[in-house]
Amino acid sequence: MLADLGERSGDIALQCSETAGFLGELNRRIQGDAARLTDLERNMDMLAASQAESVAAAQELSLTSRRAGRIIADGHEVIGLSLGEVAGLVEHVTGLEGHLRQFLTVIEAVGSISEDLGAIARQTRLLGINAAIEAARGGEATLGFAVVAEEIRRLAGQAGESAASVGDKLGQLDRDARRLIGGVEANIVRGREAGTHIDRLRLGMAEIASLVTQFGERSEVIVTCTDAADGDVAALRHGLADFSRSSNESAARVDAARGQLEGLEGMANAMLNTTAHGPQKTRNSRYIALAEEGAEEVRALIEGALDEGRLSVEALFDTDYRRIDRSDPAQYMNGFTPFADTVLRPVLDRHTGEDSAVIGCCLIDMNGYLPTHISARSQPQRPDARAWNMEHARNRQIFMDSQTRRALDGAGDFFLFTYRQDLGEGRYRALRSVFVPLVFAGRRWGLYEVGYLI
Repeated sequence: MLADLGERSGDIALQCSETAGFLGELNRRIQGDAARLTDLERNMDMLAASQAESVAAAQELSLTSRRAGRIIADGHEVIGLSLGEVAGLVEHVTGLEGHLRQFLTVIEAVGSISEDLGAIARQTRLLGINAAIEAARGGEATLGFAVVAEEIRRLAGQAGESAASVGDKLGQLDRDARRLIGGVEANIVRGREAGTHIDRLRLGMAEIASLVTQFGERSEVIVTCTDAADGDVAALRHGLADFSRSSNESAARVDAARGQLEGLEGMANAMLNTTAHGPQKTRNSRYIALAEEGAEEVRALIEGALDEGRLSVEALFDTDYRRIDRSDPAQYMNGFTPFADTVLRPVLDRHTGEDSAVIGCCLIDMNGYLPTHISARSQPQRPDARAWNMEHARNRQIFMDSQTRRALDGAGDFFLFTYRQDLGEGRYRALRSVFVPLVFAGRRWGLYEVGYLI
């Protein structure tokens, strides 16, 4: 009856161990999801900030479009007035050409009169000369007439000079007027071209005003959309925050349940271990005997090496674990590792092969360091193959779980526990193991373990 109770306790411990392992993995996944959720919340905060900036930018865009519309409207009116004035100026310049041509006609008429006056002055001077000649013939009787004739000739000369001077000035005025008319004609051509550009500018301003109106309408739509998106982002943020709180609560509850299961596992293992120390035989008795035999052989080999000086106490208890470069998971060397590989690994292989249920025998020091393992679990690591290495290159690694720690710290000739073997990346295997304490030179070194499947 007691043996059956112990076995049932072992089964309960096994189930608790498997369930606790499942809950532990579930908790890690929840925590991983919570971590990713935290990152998502952080990204959502950044998105909310960007969304707020978008809303502000959209509102500013709408205000800018309205201001631009007002400015374009005012500018369109001013430009229209300015263009009207420019068009009037062009018309005025065009009219000025007609006045200048009339002025040129007057200059030509005055020039004609000046030529006539010159001709009259020349005839008068000839008349004065003829009168002077006739007066000279008349003697003293025509002396007064000679004086008049001389005065007529002098006045005719002056009139001719004045007519010539007026003609020169009229000629210069005519040339200046004609140059001015030429410039006015060129300006008229440019003015007409300017009128064409003015018409195009008016059309362009009308198109700009239309575009600004459309831009304002689209800005209002953008503001509406960004406002709606801002509300959606806020709702999503609240939803993520609620989900994050729920996720954290779930993780806490799962962790609490795992703790309770581990406590139950510990009690079941205590019952299993107590039963295993009784006088009755159980299905575990064979493996307990194999563990005690293997531990005794290992103990004898180590003590013999210490006595013969092939192994020092310092090397045996060396805790200066030196990491092996590029190992993943991390592997370590210490002073005891070469001796363990050479002398003790064959013993582990042989005892493992004594029963098909045994999956491995190994040594564990007080810090959970495995200096060696069976050959099947001591293969060279493969690069970038962490999962494979975790299962097939378990030697020189450091492992620790609650049951191993309990066996390392406990007092007794052996310990029988059910526990979870860590295979890496959240993979576990439920085992039943016998731990036999190893003591050398009066000091607790660690454990000899036999792991087997039931």
